[in-house]
Amino acid sequence: MPACSHLERITPVAAAGPAECTECAPAGDTWVHLRRCLSCGHVGCCDSSPGRHAARHFRATGHPVVVSHEPEESWGWCFPDRAFLDLTGPAGSGEGTPR
Repeated sequence: MPACSHLERITPVAAAGPAECTECAPAGDTWVHLRRCLSCGHVGCCDSSPGRHAARHFRATGHPVVVSHEPEESWGWCFPDRAFLDLTGPAGSGEGTPR
């Protein structure tokens, strides 16, 4: 499985707003799951959602890594490397490594 070459260069940023898709909520649209950009905190919907705003954010900004913004989920995705990231880390530290 490919490794992420971007995670170590990012200082994670908290969500920029409430737990809703930044683009879907104002339009009254719905989403399936949320993803948070580690570079700027943008919250967008997943690729299973009609808007696919997390992926659109990556294409617009080049910010490479998103993490799940769902409760009880500790994983991420590196768009350029197409790598799944296990973010559970040692003792649930959130300092996970790509797997």
